[in-house]
Amino acid sequence: MAATAIALYIVFVALGFGWRSWNQYRRTGSTGFRGVSGRPGSPEWLAGVGFVVAMLAGVTAPLLQLTGTLAPIPQLHTPVLQAVGTLLALTGIAATLHSQYDMGESWRIGVDAGETTALVRHGVFARVRNPIFTAMLAFAAGITLMTPNPLALIVCGVLLVSIELQVRVVEEPYLVRTHGEAYENYRSTVGRFVPGVGRVG
Repeated sequence: MAATAIALYIVFVALGFGWRSWNQYRRTGSTGFRGVSGRPGSPEWLAGVGFVVAMLAGVTAPLLQLTGTLAPIPQLHTPVLQAVGTLLALTGIAATLHSQYDMGESWRIGVDAGETTALVRHGVFARVRNPIFTAMLAFAAGITLMTPNPLALIVCGVLLVSIELQVRVVEEPYLVRTHGEAYENYRSTVGRFVPGVGRVG
């Protein structure tokens, strides 16, 4: 199962970051990467660095389990949970790609405070404000259930905290400054990560 988790991770990174970035560059002349925000040690900086660390460490956990360096937690290492994890990981990949498609040319990784992109409210964004992050968390949870060792659990937690920080202290303030009342109305009616939950207003 660890080998399958590694293969899915490679597919996720290749499609969700590599292919998407290439496609964005082909369409707009920009890769969409905006880097880490904020000064070192700030919440904004911690969000970006935490995200990068979680993505890099995410493939390390199944790799260490495959080589026998890390053992899975017995209570979580069951065929049923592994099957659920595989389904979650596949769903996460598909949902990430679908959400990126709906975001169109506004897709970015990170925030450039001087840049203005369209406020996307159609497709899956009509139901959830951050569907890409939701999909990524589903994928990470799936990989964790497939290879439930201590490092995988830590990485999943780091990703969750990093995404929460990125959304709350980087992206939402930027969107309020950029789109004003339009974004205020949007976030008062649409959930942050799941439909109906995390509305602000």
